Amino acid sequence: MTTQDIFNAVIAFDEATVVAKTQAELDGGTDISAILNDGLISAMDEVGERFSAGELFVPEMLMAAQAMKAGLKILKPHLSAGQSKSKGVVVIGTVKGDLHDIGKNLVSMMMEGAGFEVVDLGVDVESEKFVRTAAEKSADVIALSALLTTTMPSMESTVKAVKEAGMTTRTIIGGAPVTQAFADQIGADGYSADAPGAVKLVKQLVA
Repeated sequence: MTTQDIFNAVIAFDEATVVAKTQAELDGGTDISAILNDGLISAMDEVGERFSAGELFVPEMLMAAQAMKAGLKILKPHLSAGQSKSKGVVVIGTVKGDLHDIGKNLVSMMMEGAGFEVVDLGVDVESEKFVRTAAEKSADVIALSALLTTTMPSMESTVKAVKEAGMTTRTIIGGAPVTQAFADQIGADGYSADAPGAVKLVKQLVA
């Protein structure tokens, strides 16, 4: 029995097996960081690569992320015991006026799967709340999502608020109508078209 079984179960979107195998590895005394890194995180890296290659699509990515999250839930109480250090803190949310959350939820799950501490503020989040939460949590990155062109100005005002607060927290944006050009225009630190790209981007920004 190895962490490979957990890896395979995540790739197969098999939530029940992920839970059973994760628990079995824990009970068997396998190192927690090995379960996390070799079983769960590497599986989500693989899912991200397959998505980028056009072999998987958003529904499958969501299923894999759900399976990974089920395993993560088993590990969570043990992780807080300091056996695995968080790679950084990401505050994420859908901006003011926008209620779409599928993309945001997927990014959130994949960030958790990659070892980041994620603070998900939900939808329709005001600039002040992003800034306040990021300050409280000493966040490394604020990730802003929008699915409506009409709510994109809320991204601009949030990026501006972060800068005006004199914070070193980086800002990234994403969502169907959002582009790299818009990110450059509003002074965001990065843009990604999809969830695997967002994870890669955050890893680069906190490196």
